Amino acid sequence: MNIKEIIQNKVAEIIETVFQIDDVNQRNNITLDVQQNKSEFEGDFTIVTFPLVKILKRSPDTIAMELGDAFTTQSDFVESYNVVKGFLNLKIKNNFFLENFHSIEENFDKKEAKNQTVMVEYSSPNTNKPLHLGHIRNNLLGYSVAQILKEDGYNVIKTQIINDRGIHICKSMLAWQKSGTNETPESTHLKGDKLVGNYYVAFDKEYKKEIAELVEKGYEEEVAKKQAPIILEAQKMLLDWEKGDETVKKLWSEMNSWVYDGFAQTYKRLGVDFDQVQYESNTYLLGKDLIQEGLNKGVLYKKEDGSVWCDLSEEGLDHKLLLRGDGTSVYMTQDLGTAVQRFKENSIQKLIYTVGNEQDYHFDVLFKILKKLGYDWAENLFHLSYGMVELPAGKMKSREGTVVDADDLMQEMYDTAKEKAQELGKLETLSDDEKEKSYETVGLGALKYFMLKVDPKKKMLFNPAESIDFAGNTGPFIQYTYARIQSLLAKADYKKATVSDYELNASEKELVMNLSNFKEVVSRAAETLSPALVANYVYDVVKSYNSFYQNNPILNQEDENAKNFRLELSELTGKTIKKGLELLGIGTVNRM
Repeated sequence: MNIKEIIQNKVAEIIETVFQIDDVNQRNNITLDVQQNKSEFEGDFTIVTFPLVKILKRSPDTIAMELGDAFTTQSDFVESYNVVKGFLNLKIKNNFFLENFHSIEENFDKKEAKNQTVMVEYSSPNTNKPLHLGHIRNNLLGYSVAQILKEDGYNVIKTQIINDRGIHICKSMLAWQKSGTNETPESTHLKGDKLVGNYYVAFDKEYKKEIAELVEKGYEEEVAKKQAPIILEAQKMLLDWEKGDETVKKLWSEMNSWVYDGFAQTYKRLGVDFDQVQYESNTYLLGKDLIQEGLNKGVLYKKEDGSVWCDLSEEGLDHKLLLRGDGTSVYMTQDLGTAVQRFKENSIQKLIYTVGNEQDYHFDVLFKILKKLGYDWAENLFHLSYGMVELPAGKMKSREGTVVDADDLMQEMYDTAKEKAQELGKLETLSDDEKEKSYETVGLGALKYFMLKVDPKKKMLFNPAESIDFAGNTGPFIQYTYARIQSLLAKADYKKATVSDYELNASEKELVMNLSNFKEVVSRAAETLSPALVANYVYDVVKSYNSFYQNNPILNQEDENAKNFRLELSELTGKTIKKGLELLGIGTVNRM
């Protein structure tokens, strides 16, 4: 429990014992705001008393005085208090800060097990193109949420479902066939996902050309889109795949294997991984048995053409198609089946889908249908809906080859970090191997931090140059502070010596209070599925540490007690920064 929570709990206890408010509802709804005090005010914490004025019918100053008296007599951590215009300022005893500080150290790696397992789905790409900038935000969000949930005591299963079938896959396959060159990743020296993606773009160019030719012959554009020879061939290929045609299946398997190899390389460099992988080619028939179950229960209904629907009008939505008249399923059908399968095959209590906000309606429908079908666990399904990533140039389009490729972006971040480091004269004393590791860690750290410091729900504009800045709210600035701490500890030849008798000054107290908030921030981030809370917390800790560092001599401090405490404080700050960055999937370096 952090310092602020201890005070908050004591406030609630004092209100109950001192003011003895008879109305239980009134008493339970009172929340007095406890805030860390600003440096210009006397005291460490301020309590706002105004919510009690109406209930107690006393002046704010009187209430604050009574609270202050109660704190000094009923708590062992308040040294003194003062009242300023209804605000109660508490000065906390020095030994309370020291005890809390050592408690943080002792319990730093301890977790309170939740005894719950959460499945987090993220990435889930199509196998017709390489991963791009949008996938990067998705992967970083999903992976970071999984890390935060683990840190908060949950068991976590990281998963993805790869969309490895459908017309989009056949488009790449057909374009490869038509090229007649039998290209492979080995013959082209291209990553497999990039090679297949190139053929997806080639298909689109040929498709547009054929549409234009048909329009010139007098076809309506919508008719031309359906009658273009190349799209008809792609549709036939999909039907052949579904019938199990051996030639089509062999090509499909080979080209998908190229893509999987490419994805694996991208994931490795990005630093994300998965505990389970599902494939749409194995799950697309799931859910059909649920349709019959829903019809038997009267939850679903069938139209004259044989199609099956779910009426969600009572839930504020419309009627949703689940099975076409020809018996083929839609995406919603397989998502229903996949969700049921996941809960059957895994002992999970919660399932989180990391998917962009353009799919908000889809998941709203999915969750409501599962509830109507009687699955109680549907209450524990969550859509981590995030805003799209845009560049100064605007939106990206895969078909037209105008996406920002994930591999290219990571390489650009590496190159920029290298250029910046050389420009600033950093890392000159490192070996070539150490330099390479630092460029990679700093470059990708900049990318990840920039992506994750923004609230997931917000749309974001990504600026690579801004993200790599070594000052301000950036990954490199935080990594630099961590490296500074490691350098300090190395120079001091620091061996931990727990200090039990030391009078903390204001900047030291502020830093201890910030460090004490770590576990509470992690819990809030886990509850809200927002890595941004962790990112901005780490930045606040770094700012607090830099202020402390600039105002307090350490290595040349003559008082050994002060020196040892400040080194001990620096070490815990470094551990907190490192752990916070790890929750964001960001690495650290000891020298920068």
